[in-house]
Amino acid sequence: MEALDQTTDGEAVPYRPHIGESRQYVRDIILGVNDGLVSMFLLVAGVVGGGLNTKQILLTGVAGALAGAISMAAGEYLATKSQEEVFDREMALEQEHLVYHRDREVAELREMFADMHIHEEDLDTVTAAFARSDDSLMAAMQALEFGVIDSERRSPIMAMVASGLLFLLGSAPSVLPFVFVTSPNTGLVIAAIFATIGLFIVGALKTIVTDKPIIKSGAENLVIALVGAALSYVVGSAFNAFVAS
Repeated sequence: MEALDQTTDGEAVPYRPHIGESRQYVRDIILGVNDGLVSMFLLVAGVVGGGLNTKQILLTGVAGALAGAISMAAGEYLATKSQEEVFDREMALEQEHLVYHRDREVAELREMFADMHIHEEDLDTVTAAFARSDDSLMAAMQALEFGVIDSERRSPIMAMVASGLLFLLGSAPSVLPFVFVTSPNTGLVIAAIFATIGLFIVGALKTIVTDKPIIKSGAENLVIALVGAALSYVVGSAFNAFVAS
């Protein structure tokens, strides 16, 4: 029988499901798109301020987008793979501890359960239940000591693909306008509009998984990028003036 919703103040509270097993890739998704939006808009603003023409800006943008995507993908792959290798090494060591120092591991598990505020009278029973088999003891130590469960582990390939492709996606709003315009300043205005929309959307989409206010989250993301873009444009203009003098 399906459980009835609990009520508060006389109204039913619906059951809200968790995000699911994709939540470990939220960081890669947000970071990839956001980095592409921010870094490429700052790059474009800088070279427009530096006096480059549209073809030069487009070439710079394409090269920057490809370099950024490859760097992001490679970085995420190596970082995630290294993290997983460290974890595998720790699990192998934990398995060795279970073979040669089982009593110590069981005592350590009991302490962790105590830290979770399990009632003193239940500690021995709960600990004994997990200590009945190596598999349950290993799973408990993996989750409690290292904070990792198998369903939350990240694939280096998935992290690489998500970061690289989404960086390219985030780069597009700042680069594509220069395919169609001849005026660098016009292209910068269009890029600014597209990047602004993209940044606000990314900031707002974060609220789906964070339950934070949409306007605040979107505006926060936008302000950071616009301040950086203004600084980049000023630096580019100053460099152009210095070289021309």
